[in-house]
Amino acid sequence: MAELTRLFGEPRNEFGKGASRRLRRDFRVPGVVYGNHLDPMHVHVDILELQAILRNEGVNAVLELQVEGQDHLVMIKHVDQNVLTLDVDHVDFLNVKRGEKVEVEVPVTFEGDPAPGALVTQEADVVLVLADVLDIPEEIVVNIEGKEIGEQITAGDLKMPSNCSLAAEEDTLLINIVEPEEEELPEPGEEDGEETAEAEAKEPEATEAAESDES
Repeated sequence: MAELTRLFGEPRNEFGKGASRRLRRDFRVPGVVYGNHLDPMHVHVDILELQAILRNEGVNAVLELQVEGQDHLVMIKHVDQNVLTLDVDHVDFLNVKRGEKVEVEVPVTFEGDPAPGALVTQEADVVLVLADVLDIPEEIVVNIEGKEIGEQITAGDLKMPSNCSLAAEEDTLLINIVEPEEEELPEPGEEDGEETAEAEAKEPEATEAAESDES
């Protein structure tokens, strides 16, 4: 594995919505570090550095978090994003150890083309695996070349990368090969006929309303 990215954090001593808003105004993200018998440690980190890590290494990124001169090997476990700006509002770091295995959700993608006339539907975008903390796969690729209508790919069908094992239920459905639905088009003149009939039905109502107003 390549050299780990280093992120610098500072202790967080003020809490509550007001304190969090002040941090975000200063381009800092509040967060917490926990796991491996570590007492929860509240920190804040630079938002631009954190978002660069997420963009380049993904949500399962493992990095060195330095707080007050002490290094902590951590994995990004969860992020809360602002629904409007998409900026990170809060981050959870899981304290880990080298050689430890962790359960993580890994993206599932597919390659190839199914049989002619078949449609691919992806039922799950991620799969839960148990992986070495320093060797988490970026994604698991499934080959669907020539798959026929009615065939399915479940978690148990995946070929696991090295240092990685399946943690999800084997029958978890990931990909379905189905028959495309035919779009029902109206018969020629059918739509016009329905509109004409609807207009004729409304005509007597309009006439009755006008006569009522006149009286």
